[in-house]
Amino acid sequence: MKKRKTLQDLTIKDNFLFGAVMSVEENCKGFLEMVLGFSIAQVVVSKEKSIVYHPEYKGVRLDIYAEDENHTHYNVEMQVKKKTALGKRSRYYHSQMVMEALASGEDYETMPDTFVIFVCDFDPFGEHLYCYTFGNECREKKVPAELVRFLKFVTADLEESEEDFQDKLVNGSRRPFTTSKQTVRWESAI
Repeated sequence: MKKRKTLQDLTIKDNFLFGAVMSVEENCKGFLEMVLGFSIAQVVVSKEKSIVYHPEYKGVRLDIYAEDENHTHYNVEMQVKKKTALGKRSRYYHSQMVMEALASGEDYETMPDTFVIFVCDFDPFGEHLYCYTFGNECREKKVPAELVRFLKFVTADLEESEEDFQDKLVNGSRRPFTTSKQTVRWESAI
């Protein structure tokens, strides 16, 4: 039989103590500032926030959920067991936090910034680093000539779209629908 831990036996990585420490707004604020490297005027902290939208889909239980004065949302998780796909789990938590924060009909510009922070008692990626940071990025790259021709076709006005783009896909896309009473069909080679 597993011995129950007493309060004196707990360390910061125990769920109860971690939640108790981080639910104090000054502790959470100080931790976030230390990890993220920027000042936060104030945070409002919720302990163990559950987000479940549908019984058939995976919900999340966030250990510590906080929001600051700029409407930025933070999730801090204590992770003591090494699990695979930690990066994908973080991405899923981000998506759930955004769904919770963006009401129907709201403009995407109102979508808050979100941070998901896993505090691990192990090195999750084996690179001997204390901090791994992931974020959105835009990677420009050289694209095939066919894609350039197609994108030029997309931006063309009606008259320009009738030009010969010297491209099988574009030429097949030029008139994807018939204009008579015939059945509408796609005539591309795709």
